[in-house]
Amino acid sequence: MNIKEIAKKAGVSVATVSRVLNHPESVAVKTREKIQKIIDEEEYTPNWFAQGLNFNKTKTIGLVLPHTQNSTYMEIANGVEEVARQKGYITFMCNMEGDPELEKEYIDQLVNRKVDGIILLYSLGLDDEYTDWIDELNMPVVTIGESKIKADWDSVKVDCRAAMAEMTAHLMECGHKKIGVLRGTEPDAETKNMVQGFRNVLKASGNKVDEKLIYDVEFSIEGGYIGMKKMIGSLPKLPDAVITTGDEIAYGAMDAIKETGFNIPDDVAVTGFGNDRMSSLMEPKLTTVELPYRKMGIYGARILFDHIDEKQEKKNEKHVARKIKLQAKSRIRKSCGHEGRIGEMF
Repeated sequence: MNIKEIAKKAGVSVATVSRVLNHPESVAVKTREKIQKIIDEEEYTPNWFAQGLNFNKTKTIGLVLPHTQNSTYMEIANGVEEVARQKGYITFMCNMEGDPELEKEYIDQLVNRKVDGIILLYSLGLDDEYTDWIDELNMPVVTIGESKIKADWDSVKVDCRAAMAEMTAHLMECGHKKIGVLRGTEPDAETKNMVQGFRNVLKASGNKVDEKLIYDVEFSIEGGYIGMKKMIGSLPKLPDAVITTGDEIAYGAMDAIKETGFNIPDDVAVTGFGNDRMSSLMEPKLTTVELPYRKMGIYGARILFDHIDEKQEKKNEKHVARKIKLQAKSRIRKSCGHEGRIGEMF
């Protein structure tokens, strides 16, 4: 039996069970006794990493990510693990599979295993009560990427709004005035920032944003293909260019465009976001935005370990959250219709 099943049997939240295990004094006596009885009956033992209880550090950290199929998340994870290895730490990688409840369950498991700190990649959102509980535990936490978490935790983000604004401006400089968008459904907060950057440039240039040209698609090659097919089938005329919020979406869109008999970039220009390894191997090569994924992981891990060290050295001092915002770079290639080769990056 796991902590989620205990919570269900007791009719309480996972967070309440975790409080009984870690801070029983914070739970009402009647509720605490009810949960403890179930724990005893099921012989539930949460702290399998008990040897860590005898030391100030367990030399482990937790890394919770949306899912492992996205190469973006894995590149960030590689940056985290690189720093962790250098520090002599083991990283527990947890795949929440896009499930907010599973994200909480993994955090509970990591807390129960007495990890020294936790990194959350593109968190799906934790409510205030839950983040307050984590703060009560004095658990060092770093968030990487945009999230809906309101807690004042260390964070590493990329200015995606500025990056998309720069890409939109470039398309307009190339002569593209009617621009469509294939907007991935995740990461939600980051995607919203990208689209806002697109909107800002159009409005600043005096162009009206055509909502009919903005399509929500699954963040995948299949999602880009289906979204582009819908755009082609529902519009009397293709837009001059199509911006996508991810390279995988762009790959699918390019396939749909070619399959329908249109030419890239003569009939419609296409741009991606992320600078995936395949982007420079596409035909034509994909204009995209390069995000410093590995660097995001490295910075996130470094500030987590700084926090862990401070926790030991400055026990009575309040931690001041570090906020890091990294910049992205445009990679101009043939798919956007840029006629010159200056600035074309492979």
